[in-house]
Amino acid sequence: MRQLETKPDPHRRQRQMLRAVATFEFCKGIFVVLMGLCALALVHKDVWLYAESLLALLHINTDRRSAQIFLDFADNVTDARLWAAARIAFSYAALRFIETYGLWKGRVWAEWVALLAGGLLLPLEVRELMRGLTMIRSALFVGNLGVVLYMLYIIRANHRERQNAAANASPPERAKGQASVE
Repeated sequence: MRQLETKPDPHRRQRQMLRAVATFEFCKGIFVVLMGLCALALVHKDVWLYAESLLALLHINTDRRSAQIFLDFADNVTDARLWAAARIAFSYAALRFIETYGLWKGRVWAEWVALLAGGLLLPLEVRELMRGLTMIRSALFVGNLGVVLYMLYIIRANHRERQNAAANASPPERAKGQASVE
């Protein structure tokens, strides 16, 4: 029996890359959910005591300036701030999960969400890099920059493809497309 010939899918690589981006965004969403849960876990607790215990666990001297700033911050944390932080974290994670779904399913709106959300975070990441170069900050910056540039590439390539398809459409199809726009 003869096997059916299958056409090579020109968008297969694009779908694979979009799913890789979706996985990256999903991981960011999971991390933020965990941070929100940590904020909720600290409600009605002595945050300063937990901060001091964390510094001891990490063998960081509490006499250091950065440790004092951390302890002062922990001392000023209120339950209302923890609840607000958790709400923000869960909202941000919801955006990431919606974006993940859209990218996984190849939705155009999700490409725009990924471009805008990533683009809005780049200035904050640059500011963090200016405060000090670390491996984590650098990796996050490079990863998010890669996502933004790739989304820009995908959006432009898909736009060009739609323009070419419209230009190559037969005159009755073009007229039908223009009538539906009006």
